[in-house]
Amino acid sequence: MQTEPRLESVQCLHPGGLHRLAYWEWGDPDCPDVVVCVHGLTRQGRDFDVLARALLDKRRVVCPDLPGRGESGWLDNPALYQVPQYVADVVTLLARLRARRLSWVGTSLGGLIGMSLAGLPDSPVGRLVLNDVGPALDPHGLQRIGGYVGQRMLFDSPEQAAVALRAISEGFGPLTDAQWMALTRPMLRSHDGRWRLHYDPALAQPFTAATAQAVAAAESVLWQSYDRIQAPTLLLRGAQSDILGAATASAMTQRGPRATLIEFEDVGHAPMLVADDQVAAVRDFLLA
Repeated sequence: MQTEPRLESVQCLHPGGLHRLAYWEWGDPDCPDVVVCVHGLTRQGRDFDVLARALLDKRRVVCPDLPGRGESGWLDNPALYQVPQYVADVVTLLARLRARRLSWVGTSLGGLIGMSLAGLPDSPVGRLVLNDVGPALDPHGLQRIGGYVGQRMLFDSPEQAAVALRAISEGFGPLTDAQWMALTRPMLRSHDGRWRLHYDPALAQPFTAATAQAVAAAESVLWQSYDRIQAPTLLLRGAQSDILGAATASAMTQRGPRATLIEFEDVGHAPMLVADDQVAAVRDFLLA
């Protein structure tokens, strides 16, 4: 059984040039049944290692590092670190993958990208998993994330980094020390004998600069995208989430694709799809 993914990349276009979009590919590279898994704001594609291993007997699994994260290139203009650019990037990636059937798993920001893609006319997305995200985002959770995103943190060891990330990511739920280290190690790069988080701090600029008016306009656009989605949709929610409110989750079961909702107790934002029950929920839905 495959234990490690292949690192691949594709060139993507942005205003003014090209950038490298790296992605981690699991399973048979010729398999036409593909699951694309996309991470949250400051994370990277290796977040999905556990889920990918659970799917690769039936699917090819592709986990990109969004621009500015992981092994992908950084953008010269921080204003481009937004959903429209990410959607354009993944459309280029999908052309490379040549999938016959496509499913999408998106955590937080990855879910916003998936929602936008699935809501387009003639979208290739056949099944959609939205992990603790919806068209309306709780401002308290956004404020919490804004308090740490983009900070230049240095650590003496990977273990110290895991402790620090655990402190700001309690919403990930009850995870073992080994699970935390597995989620932390791909986030780190050595730097003058110490360790730093490997993402472009500038990606915080459009996030922290968003005005209340801009957030409201984006919410309206996202609801329009959501209402156009035709694909069967699974909505996962941490029962203590401060990003996806209970009222928004309930509304998502009543409109648009009428998502099936599964909540996980003792989890906030966001379920990391490492726990057995979380992995089983996604696998069962995707392979149904």
